[in-house]
Order: sequence, then structure tokens, then C-alpha cells
Amino acid sequence: MSASNAQRPWQGRGLWLGIAALVLLGTGFLAVRMFQQSAQQAAIEETAPAPRQVTVAALGRLEPEGEVVNVSGPQGDRISELLVAEGDYVRQGEILAYLESHEERLAERNYAASQLAEAQTRLAAEAQYGTAQVEEARTRLGQIDRPQSLEIEAQQATVRQLEAELDLAETDLERSRSLRAEGAISQQELDQQFTEVRRSQEELNNARASLVRLETARSRDLENAQAQVQSTQAESTRSQAQIEVDSAARNLELANASLDRTIIRAPSDGEVLQIITQTGEAIAETGILEMGDTRQMYVVAEVYETDVGLVELGQKATITSRNGAFDETLTGTVERIGTQIFKNDVLDDDPAANADARVVEVKIRLDQSEPVARLTNLQVDVRIDVDASDGNSAPTVAPVTPIPSPTEE
Repeated sequence: MSASNAQRPWQGRGLWLGIAALVLLGTGFLAVRMFQQSAQQAAIEETAPAPRQVTVAALGRLEPEGEVVNVSGPQGDRISELLVAEGDYVRQGEILAYLESHEERLAERNYAASQLAEAQTRLAAEAQYGTAQVEEARTRLGQIDRPQSLEIEAQQATVRQLEAELDLAETDLERSRSLRAEGAISQQELDQQFTEVRRSQEELNNARASLVRLETARSRDLENAQAQVQSTQAESTRSQAQIEVDSAARNLELANASLDRTIIRAPSDGEVLQIITQTGEAIAETGILEMGDTRQMYVVAEVYETDVGLVELGQKATITSRNGAFDETLTGTVERIGTQIFKNDVLDDDPAANADARVVEVKIRLDQSEPVARLTNLQVDVRIDVDASDGNSAPTVAPVTPIPSPTEE
């Protein structure tokens, strides 16, 4: 074999060894480069702020202010007359319907009212008669009081006169005793004067006794007459007619209450959303109609229990319709956060979505109610801006430096 032929295998092997050395060198360089970039990325991740959630997404439903109110009545009773239609706006207390039993209860109320009127008429007549009796008793009282007062005054005058006569007789007796001591008058004249004093004393005693009898009789007669007046007044107050009036008034109250149950009134201001029971139909458990105040609409967002801790009162929200029920994006404000956890009622149309999620209801007051006033219970998409109050929030995704491909070397 020639020398040139012997060197060819070694030349091929050298070529391959060179290529392998270059590949190894490139791989090592690339490994070092990747290690450096990994270290750089780790340093960036340590210094960069952690990602932070800035919105909470949820499904929700539209409802009017005060929720949807189900207006019902006594089950089994039929609707005699329905006075409203779907879409009508009614005021609180406005009559919505009459029940079939309304006419019967109205007749009962009218009968109870007539009974009360009759009882009141009898009471008025008895009151007038009682007043007359009281006046008569008072007249008798006056008839007793006035004459006896005059008689007592006359007797008092007689007593005063006899007292004066007695004083005069006693004075004359003292004078006669002095004259008798001087011998100016006889013993007989002195005895006559003494007898005169005793007579005046007896007359005065009799007059005083008569005065006491008159005053005692007057006091007794006045007490009896006054008792008769009070007795007449008490009998007039406790008359049977008054009892009948009270009973009739209670019967009328019951009749009015029964009548009111046959009149269906609006419990609050609102729009009639749905008529459930028509005229002539019996009221079932579903009620008569549903209504709500659509002038102000709300969204009830079903926020996952894991996200509700991020939601606060006053946060802003955006509401959209995925099925195109309304075109614009609505805005609102979180007004109430529920305190109970429920199973979700609003189901996503995505078959892969969780159909048994645990949620908290969050009420959002809409800024624009007119576009959705007639879309109660519509399913909507809700996004609550939970980071709007923080101007220095962290980015939603941490920055990552891309790793170049080997061709970039």
C-alpha cells in the first residue's frame, strides 16, 4: 500500500474529530449562555413585584330594584277582574285585581255598616233620653236646695233676733236687781224680769234646734238628689245601646278586613312584569303576577367564593351581554356584598364550566337602567375592577426575558 493511501483514513478521522470538537465547543458555549440567562431570569423574578389580580369576572343576572315581587292572594279563590296588563306601571296601593268573593264580602260589609248605623241611632236616642233624665234630676236637686236654703236663712235670722232679745232681757234683769237692792222696785217686778229672761232663753234654744234640723234635712236631701243625678248619668253611660254600638263596630272592622282580602293591591311602585293568573282562573302557589321597579336595575353577580374577598363596596364594574341582548357596555357600582354562600344559579353555556360552583351574590347598581329595563333575569357577564382604588398596583403578568435561539448567536 502506498503512503498516500495509508494517510487517507487518518485524514477522514481528523475531519470528524474536528467537527466533533466544534460541536462540543458550541454545545458548551450554549449551555453556559443558557445558564447565565437562567440566573438573570431568576434575579429579575426576585426583584419584580408579584402578579396581582385586578379584575374579578363573574356571571350575573338582571333584576329590578327591590327584586322581583310575586303578588298573590288566597289560594283557590278565583280572579273576578284583572285591572292591569304586562308592562303597566303601578303605584303602591293601586288596585290590581278583584277576587270572585269580592261582591259577597262587599255585601257583608254593607250589612255590618247598616247595623252599626242603627245601633248608633238607638244610642243617640237613649243618650238624649238619659240627658233629659239627668236634667230632671238636677231640677229636683235645685227644687230641694233653693226653698230649704231660704228656710234656713229665715231661721238663722230668727235665731239672731232671739239672741238680741235675750241679751236685752238679761241687761234688764241686771238693772232690776240693782233697783231691787235700792228698794226702787218690788220683788214681784224682779221675778217678772227673771221669767222674761228664761222665756227668751227657751225660745232661742228652740230656734237653734230648728236651725240644726233644717240644715241636717237639707244636707240629706241634697245628698240623695245628687246621688240620683249620678245614678242617672251612670245608667246613661252603661246603656245597652252603647254595647250594641261597640259590637257592631267590631263586626264592621272584621267585614272590612275580609273585604280587603278580596282586593289585590300593589305592594310597592313598579312595573307589571308577568301575568300568571288570568281573569276567571284560580290562584295557585305561583301567585297572580310578578312586578318590580324597573326604573332602577341591578345586576346580581355570582362571584366565586375564592374571589369574593377581593370585592369591596364602591368598586366599579362593567356589564356586557354575550348573546347581544344589548349592544353597549354598561357600568355600575358594587352596592351590597352577600354574607352567605350558595350554589350558583346562573349557569355558563360552556359545557366544561363548573355546574356546581359555590358563589356569593354581589349586587351592582347600574348607572344605565333604560337599556335593560325590560330584560329582567337576563344572563350577563360581569367584570369588577377590584384594583381601581390602587394607582400603584402590580402588573397582571410578571415580565419575562425571552431566551434566544441558537441561531441568534
